[in-house]
Amino acid sequence: MTVTENAPAPSAPLPPLAARTRSTGGSPVRDILAVTARPEVINFAGGLPAPELFDAEGIAAAFHAVLTEAPARALQYSTTEGEPALRAALAARTSARGLDTDADDLLVTTGSQQALSLLATALVEPGDTVLVESPCYLAALQAFGFAGARVVAVPGDEDGMDPAALEELVVRERPKLLYTVPTFSNPTGRTLPAARRAAVATIAGRHGLWIVEDDPYGELRFEGERVPWIASYDGARDRTVLLGSFSKVMAPGLRLGWLRAPAALRRACAVAKQAADLHTPTVNQLAAARYLAGTDLDAHVARVARAYGARRDALLAGLPEALPAGSRWTRPEGGMFVWARLPERYDTTALLPQVVRHDVAYVPGAPFYAGEPDRATLRLCFVTQTPDEIAEGLRRLGQALRAAQVPAGASGPSGS
Repeated sequence: MTVTENAPAPSAPLPPLAARTRSTGGSPVRDILAVTARPEVINFAGGLPAPELFDAEGIAAAFHAVLTEAPARALQYSTTEGEPALRAALAARTSARGLDTDADDLLVTTGSQQALSLLATALVEPGDTVLVESPCYLAALQAFGFAGARVVAVPGDEDGMDPAALEELVVRERPKLLYTVPTFSNPTGRTLPAARRAAVATIAGRHGLWIVEDDPYGELRFEGERVPWIASYDGARDRTVLLGSFSKVMAPGLRLGWLRAPAALRRACAVAKQAADLHTPTVNQLAAARYLAGTDLDAHVARVARAYGARRDALLAGLPEALPAGSRWTRPEGGMFVWARLPERYDTTALLPQVVRHDVAYVPGAPFYAGEPDRATLRLCFVTQTPDEIAEGLRRLGQALRAAQVPAGASGPSGS
């Protein structure tokens, strides 16, 4: 008789991951940041605020006060809608900027990115059409794609989205919503003019369309006059969701954002948030409320904007020498990004590995397109480096592009 050891039973394969996780890719920006994390790399790729401009002392004092004076409350669960003191402060800031807002109009979110996810959950059924700008904020494309939306780009020009093209698509496609970053857009830095905002509001009212107006950069203005939110126009008041964030004006590590929405949609987002994370961290909310009560945030933002304006100027001054003849780029009045287009023969995705070898990086433009990408485009973030670092980064970028192996032919540089 032969005795054999017990062999492990064959294991059945596990069920597959959800289809949405297989069809929606990761963030190319995050991938680039991981590859270019070496300290010697001058990185124009990330949309990272300048850490040396954070009011670390003021924020630390706010946390200390909250944890000293009300530790039991700060470390306890909170309501899904958000801490009343923070919502009241946010409502006051929004009202002061031309859009009457009560605390109950707001839902605090874990960064404004969560607001996009909640809206996708509350509004989008698989197969629904969502309209976006072209090019569009990358993480919005991910959020709507993850929800199963059919994402369609609205054509535009140097001033942003074309209202006539928008109306044609609304009539033809019957979309559920339009997503837009109309002020200092990510990735282009463009600002949609007031007349076009009014036209977008009218189209939404006439045809029955939700507008998701994302405004993470609007306070970072260096020059020019503030343009009213789309949400402030009569035709859009009952159908616009306005998103805001402290990431660019206070600190991204706080993960504090908010959405202002009509009551029924706001309640639906609150239900979706309960399923996601119950509520945004209490201590962060209370510290932010304390900071707003004791600090002039507007004065802090003005200091940050002055520094960022100088950095934008340094980038714009160096682009004619750094980019190939025939290149064009935006000149933003605020925000964090410049969008550039190289001559047709360049593919910025294919070129990036060669550029990184020169210890500098950008984000290729292709991932920002919902439809056919323009592969000659790229995004440059100008706020993370000092003017001297920007000048050196552009010197390296110019050297890398001149050394790149691309077909011949092009003509003279220009800014737009």
